[in-house]
Amino acid sequence: MQLELEDPYVVVYKQIHAVVDDEGSRVELMERSSCYGGSAWARYHYSNGPLVKSSRNLGEWFRYMITPGKVDLDLVSSKRSAGIESVIVNGNEVEVTYAGLGGGGVGATLSRAKAEDVLRYDVTECGGGRVARGTIVLPRRERLIIGVDDTDSKTEGATWSLIHNISSKVDRPEARYISHSLVQLFPVPTKTQNCVSTAVEFACLPGKAEAMLSDFKALLRKYSVSKQTGMAVFRDFDPSSLLAFGVRCKRERVQYEDALEAARENGVQIMMNGQGLIGAVAALPFCARPDESIVPAIL
Repeated sequence: MQLELEDPYVVVYKQIHAVVDDEGSRVELMERSSCYGGSAWARYHYSNGPLVKSSRNLGEWFRYMITPGKVDLDLVSSKRSAGIESVIVNGNEVEVTYAGLGGGGVGATLSRAKAEDVLRYDVTECGGGRVARGTIVLPRRERLIIGVDDTDSKTEGATWSLIHNISSKVDRPEARYISHSLVQLFPVPTKTQNCVSTAVEFACLPGKAEAMLSDFKALLRKYSVSKQTGMAVFRDFDPSSLLAFGVRCKRERVQYEDALEAARENGVQIMMNGQGLIGAVAALPFCARPDESIVPAIL
């Protein structure tokens, strides 16, 4: 049998999402890669562009924090071979234009145009020595973070694995499961073993998260082996207002009433109110920071 490649010069991204703050002044572009090496090359070049304020990768996900606008990239071979030319927030849609030379042009066009979550696209010819451009239109999404603690017992269970499996099960087009962080807390006497809570992140279409949350809570109730499970939800672009509380929970024993106060002051929705609510609220600011969150008393 003779082997053939369907499209030898296109490596399609699995997913691309645009999470936007309420004012439309900050966008986090999230690209789920099918080829780490190609995405690492893109990250290097894209990060040199003026619209990208910071970038990082978490596993398959390459994430760009962007200030919306339009710029002239002035592409230069081998130095700035590709980049993001414009990001425009238009109501419930986000329009992203990429540009690139050679292989960077391939990535700027069809490799992204065919990714999941792209509503429509417009691309030029790509490859060879030409400059290529591709514009994709994405649905505007919102960040939703779920914190959970105390789902296990002395003899069975592990919160981090249960929450990952629940998140994977409830993942859907309206609410995409993006990241998972284990959060090391102060080892209080009532801990099960390691005193670790969990935060998971979803990118949700506006007004479309409730069914996912209902399913998440139902599965958590079904499979938790503890009567003290806590579940907290934060719906906003930036959870850093909770960081002081989260750090405190890493450094010392915190009272339940303090968690209630932190939740109330920061607009946190309490969905399960067992003693584990302390760790659930403390986990929220460590969303998408899995390498830092696991370290005791990181700040």
